[in-house]
Amino acid sequence: MITQKIGIIGCGNMGGAILYGALESGVLPKENVYVYDINPAMMEKAGKWGVHLAKDDEEVCEAGDIILLAVKPQNAAEALSQCRQALDGKALMSIVAGVTVERLRNMIDGTPRILRLLPNTPAMVFEGAFAVCSDNDFTREELSAATSIYESIGIIEMVPEHLIDAACALNGGGPAYVAMFIEAMADGGVKQGLSRATAYRLAAQTCLGSAKMILEQGIHPGELKDMVTSPGGTTIEGCEALERGGMRAAVMECINAAAKKSRSL
Repeated sequence: MITQKIGIIGCGNMGGAILYGALESGVLPKENVYVYDINPAMMEKAGKWGVHLAKDDEEVCEAGDIILLAVKPQNAAEALSQCRQALDGKALMSIVAGVTVERLRNMIDGTPRILRLLPNTPAMVFEGAFAVCSDNDFTREELSAATSIYESIGIIEMVPEHLIDAACALNGGGPAYVAMFIEAMADGGVKQGLSRATAYRLAAQTCLGSAKMILEQGIHPGELKDMVTSPGGTTIEGCEALERGGMRAAVMECINAAAKKSRSL
């Protein structure tokens, strides 16, 4: 269990998912958490989880040992300016997409230690994927606390900061792309006569099970595909249709476009 006080600036979809998951896993005691969000609805949500509600960003930083910045990129500068000098000497975790450590330092009145990372929303169901910058200046104790939070609600991959935009495109936006694929699979099932509810359940579970085989059994995606595609069978017909439709190229271009956008923020 983490003993440091944790402050959270921004408790929307992503900040809330991290907070909820860490609280539910038991790694983060609610009495050690201080939260502020400009949205009263988000504050009400956090209050129901039993954490301390701060009056502003500065109070969060004063109360916390490690601060999580979980605001939209366009709101980062304003939020950090309201912290004044309360971040000086503290540890700051940032999940703000597209904002580099260098840019963060230029927004801060003081000199905190900074850890940049890129999460995703499946953290809410303890299946998050976190890209954590390996080039950071957290102390060993701070990094241990940070990784404990994220490992309690998903997996961690350490990457250098220059690759964090690629992670933003892949695991950050990935839930949306996977959801679109599940929806498309289900649409196909409905076209063939399945009920909408049945098609969604079968498609979603198929994606979940396939991902677990890759992660837990170490099966290469190509090997998994080959396991299912019998010679002259139905699956290879489907694979051919996907290739004709340019699925691989479309997905690669999707990641390229999202990474380019992340770099431009």
